[in-house]
Amino acid sequence: MPRPPHPTDDLDSSPADEALSADAPDDGAILDDIDEQIAARIDRYLAGFNARLLHSYESVAIEVSGEVAGHAGTRHPFRLVPDRGVLARIGKWRKLKPAQRLELVRERLNDDTLAELVAGIGAFVSDIENRAKAAGLDADDFLGALTVGRELASRRFRVAEDRLAEAIHRKQQTTHAEAALRSVPLARYPESFELAAGMRRKFIAILGPTNSGKTHQAMEALALADSGVYLAPLRLLALENYERLVERDVPVSLVTGEERRLTEGATHVASTIEMLDTTREVDIAVIDEIQMLEDLDRGAAWTAAVCGVPAHTVYLLGALAARPAIEALAKRLGCPLQVTTLQRKSPLEMEPNAVGNLGKLKRGDALIAFSRRDVLDWSAQAAKAGLKVAAIYGNLSPEVRRAQAQRFREGDADVVVATDAIGMGLNMPIRRVVFTTAKKYDGISEDILPAWLAHQIAGRAGRYGIHEAGHVAGFDDHTHRQIARLMKTHADDLPKRGFFVTPSLHQLESIAQATREQSLAKLLNLFTRNIDLSDDFFLPGNLDEQIERAQYLDTLRLTLAQRFTFSLVPISTRVASLESAWRSWAQKVANQRACYLSEDIESFERTKYPLQTAEDACKKYSAYAWLGYRLPDFFPDAEAAVEIARETSERVDRMLAAANGGKAGGHHRGPQRGGKHGERGGQDSRGGHLRSRRVARR
Repeated sequence: MPRPPHPTDDLDSSPADEALSADAPDDGAILDDIDEQIAARIDRYLAGFNARLLHSYESVAIEVSGEVAGHAGTRHPFRLVPDRGVLARIGKWRKLKPAQRLELVRERLNDDTLAELVAGIGAFVSDIENRAKAAGLDADDFLGALTVGRELASRRFRVAEDRLAEAIHRKQQTTHAEAALRSVPLARYPESFELAAGMRRKFIAILGPTNSGKTHQAMEALALADSGVYLAPLRLLALENYERLVERDVPVSLVTGEERRLTEGATHVASTIEMLDTTREVDIAVIDEIQMLEDLDRGAAWTAAVCGVPAHTVYLLGALAARPAIEALAKRLGCPLQVTTLQRKSPLEMEPNAVGNLGKLKRGDALIAFSRRDVLDWSAQAAKAGLKVAAIYGNLSPEVRRAQAQRFREGDADVVVATDAIGMGLNMPIRRVVFTTAKKYDGISEDILPAWLAHQIAGRAGRYGIHEAGHVAGFDDHTHRQIARLMKTHADDLPKRGFFVTPSLHQLESIAQATREQSLAKLLNLFTRNIDLSDDFFLPGNLDEQIERAQYLDTLRLTLAQRFTFSLVPISTRVASLESAWRSWAQKVANQRACYLSEDIESFERTKYPLQTAEDACKKYSAYAWLGYRLPDFFPDAEAAVEIARETSERVDRMLAAANGGKAGGHHRGPQRGGKHGERGGQDSRGGHLRSRRVARR
């Protein structure tokens, strides 16, 4: 049986080959004819392999067409340039003699190289089919990338693989979203607090402006109850009401993120709201500053407390504007609600004129600024004017804020200069609140204060029983007019829906089980974007910072629970020294190493800004203590950290007193960011007890 024609049959020898190899005369017509013959023979040769010659602006290549068999008898066409199919760049190709071109084509495409190409394409197609089938996808959607032509096989393989990977990713996202939707139905969020959901609870809302006696009424009821819990927005408030209960001989414990004062046989607990124990049933719970429900960053803690505190009677204390939100929550939870509204016990009056200059400040005045730098600058100017000053701002630890407030209360300071940190949790005998500005930077832009915040700060003036009335003013005429307008503006009511919720570890574990996803960042994103929003009564809170932290933590060999804990550490990763400490602790835990503070204590007295460094040190030791209560095996010096934080806070207080004309003495040299005066020496006392603890452990 004769064999079928083969593309190389007419290429063994020809007159053209002989003419090219002989010493023929340089006859242009003959050579042109020979070139055309060779070109025609190359075309016929390539056609025998179902191939053709491609000319681009850069190179000459061979393109091969065909098809390969797939699974279950499927056929998949291709048009590709083999990786060895690029013959030469255009310039080099033109310099080759016709016979050399023919030889190069023969070398690059022949029976062996074609078989190798088809085998490679077949293996690739089989792999794509298998992966697509496993993902429930149609392989044809991706293998079409092999029929475009004019491109290298390896490049088109990557295109097909990328398209498949993207499709698998999209499908996984959809599948994960559906699984997350089923595993965390926010419409049933209150039911996740099983103990509270099974109780018959009653809500009592006591609403009114600052200085109306809200807290007094609720704390009286709490003190008389057989058991109870007070939930505060700040550690400082938790401490104040803990001490109030102690003075009433109520057996009470203090529980905050950074500190524990546990009393044996305690029937009551005073704690920060994030530390709510949803497994301990009590008679009465007091939730303070209920208007914080609207706060994007922390509002979820108030949502959780209202839904989950297992108390027979729940007192909700806050501003009048919170009433619609409270009524909506009570209705959703099926709890009866009693609302009591109170009026200020002393009048609040806007002064007719601005203060004008520091010389007109009076004993008992509070000067309000809205940044740490401005507080320190105004404090420096007031001290230079001969006034003794207390300073209060958010970066200070609760202990320092309390000590500074105590200096003002006891008359060691004539005036207090403060941020809006004064608006919550500090009871001081302020006669007049003076705003240095009516604008505040909110992290994005500087804008006019919201009416509720202006009211809350101004309301600190005129403490009942100390002053007959409270007074409010602006420092300059423009600010005075703006504050006067804000004081007449009604604060907007809180919305009746859209209460913020953040995921618990249990909820994230449910999503992880449903989706098989282990990345904390991806789990948080799944919660934020895909949980069941139903009627938008509950909404995901702001998880941006937590997700950013999670992206780093996911690179470490930590359990999901450990990563979740580290993502919530109350420490600013925007401060380089604090971020460094946080990362170092996480890395040590990932390496199964304990973190000892005695290896971690630094001096701050000789730094460029000792006050700033000391403030950051307070936060660092508090964060260590926070971790110590959650991961005690890795952070064994939690109690020592509390002591060091307290001792460092005392040093900060003395620095502020010295800089602002207090008893500690020293002369203030003018406005300095962070201050210039720190105490020298004393490093042996800082952490000396830590060294003794380490010796004892050895």
